[in-house]
Amino acid sequence: MSASDQTSDAASPGGWLANQPYLLLSITALCWAGNAIVGRLAAGHIAPVTLSFLRWSLAFLLILPLAWKHLKQDWPTIRSRLGTMVALSLTGISAFTAMQYWSLEHTTALNTLLLQSAAPLFVAVWSLFLLGVRLTLAQAAGIALSLTGVLVILLHGDFTALTGIAFNKGDIIFTVALAIFGLYSVLSLKRPKIHGLSFVGFTFGCGAACLIPLLILELVSRPLMRLDTANLLSMLYVAVFPSTVAYLCFNRGVQLIGANRAAPFFHVVPVFGSAMAIVFLGERPRLFHVIGFVLVLTGVFVASRKTSAPSG
Repeated sequence: MSASDQTSDAASPGGWLANQPYLLLSITALCWAGNAIVGRLAAGHIAPVTLSFLRWSLAFLLILPLAWKHLKQDWPTIRSRLGTMVALSLTGISAFTAMQYWSLEHTTALNTLLLQSAAPLFVAVWSLFLLGVRLTLAQAAGIALSLTGVLVILLHGDFTALTGIAFNKGDIIFTVALAIFGLYSVLSLKRPKIHGLSFVGFTFGCGAACLIPLLILELVSRPLMRLDTANLLSMLYVAVFPSTVAYLCFNRGVQLIGANRAAPFFHVVPVFGSAMAIVFLGERPRLFHVIGFVLVLTGVFVASRKTSAPSG
C-alpha cells in the first residue's frame, strides 16, 4: 500500500528489529495469514460485522496514542480531502474486512488465502479504469493466467461446473471483497500527503464508525456474541496482530526498502496461511488448490516482469 511510504521513525521505536525489513515484512504476512485462520474459527461465534467493528475500534484505541499528535498536525489537510479519506476508510477498512469475515462463514480459510493471491489482478483492473494505465502484453497475459487460477479455485478444478455456475457463496463474497480492496489500493494513490500514523489512525477510526449502521442491523437480527474466552481471544488477536502490529511492521518495512520491494511479501500470506489452515483447522489441501495457486502466482510474476508507465 503506497500509503505506508510516509511512515516516520515515530512508528518504530528503534532497536535491532526496527531495522530488519525482511523480518518485519515476514511478521506482517504471518499476522495477515493468521487473520484468515482466526476469522474462520470465529465464524458462527462472532457475527462478521461485529468482529470487523471490534477489530478496528480496538486497533484505533491502540494506535491513537502514537497517532494523536500527527492527527492534530495533519487535521487541516485531512479535512480538505475528507471525501477521499472516507472513501479509503469505507473500502479498505469497513467493506473489505466485513466481507472477508462474512465469506469465512461459507468457505474455508484455505480458499480465501489462495484467492488473496489474485489481489494484484484487481489492482491492475482498477488502475486501468480509474487511472488510464494501459496494460502491456505481459501484464495482459499475467492477468489471464491469474483469472484462470482464480477460476480453478472457485470451480474446485472442475471447469464443467461452468455450465451450472454453482460457485461457493463464500468464494464469491471474498472475490468481491478483493475487488473492493483493489479499489482501495488504487484510491490510496490519491490520498493526501499526511503522516503514515495519521493515515492509519484516521482510517481505523473512520472505518469502524462507518460500520455502525450495519452493526445495529446485525445486532437485532443475529444472536449476540458470547463473552467467552475463545471469542475474547479472537477479538484481541484481530485487533493487535493483523491490524496494529501488521500495519506498523509493514509501514516500517516499506520505509526501509520501498513499496516495490515490499510488495512480493503479499504473496507470502497464502504460504503461511495455508500451512496454518492445515495445522490448526484440519483443512485438507486438494490438487485444485495447488494448481490454482501456481497459476495465480505465475500470472502475477508474468504481469510484474515489466513496469508500465508511471501512474502518478
